[in-house]
Amino acid sequence: MLRRMYDWCVAAAYRPAAKWIMGSVSFAESSFFPIPPDAMLIPMSLARPDKAYSYAFLCTWTSVAGGVLGYVIGALLYDSVGQWVISAYGLGAEADAFKEYYAQWGALIILLKGLTPIPYKLVTITSGFAGYNLLLFVLFSVITRGARFFILAFILHRYGERARAIIEERLGLWATLAAVLIVVGIVAAVYVI
Repeated sequence: MLRRMYDWCVAAAYRPAAKWIMGSVSFAESSFFPIPPDAMLIPMSLARPDKAYSYAFLCTWTSVAGGVLGYVIGALLYDSVGQWVISAYGLGAEADAFKEYYAQWGALIILLKGLTPIPYKLVTITSGFAGYNLLLFVLFSVITRGARFFILAFILHRYGERARAIIEERLGLWATLAAVLIVVGIVAAVYVI
């Protein structure tokens, strides 16, 4: 199944609809969807290293736009939707403490957590819940999400063929490492908050 999904993403790199799908995943991941856009960004960039930077740009702006939706969920719908998403990650009890951290360390939290495997939706929803300045939130989101996706694009553009051979040779290992990284990010979010 993993190989079929990977092959689909590689083949999709040559279809116009793939950008729409990747953009939609990137948008949704920033506010409620559990799968990060890397699941499409990496295989598509490996298939077309010449497009890696345009894919990174697409992921950046759709992620930030989705982050604004997450911010709105936190600001206006926290008691229903926002709390449900935060609780799904086991962080419901820590939300109030996190709100206090935001008052003092908001910029640093957005910048650091946007680069880590900690689900970005936790940052976006909590930013809205904490009432963090929306313009600063967008600015820091552009910086941190752009850095994350463009660093990945640089690596995939530069080492695309070699990276593709390494990844395809041991796809299961790399998928497992990615899953572990995401779980570590969630666990870190629980204990950092």
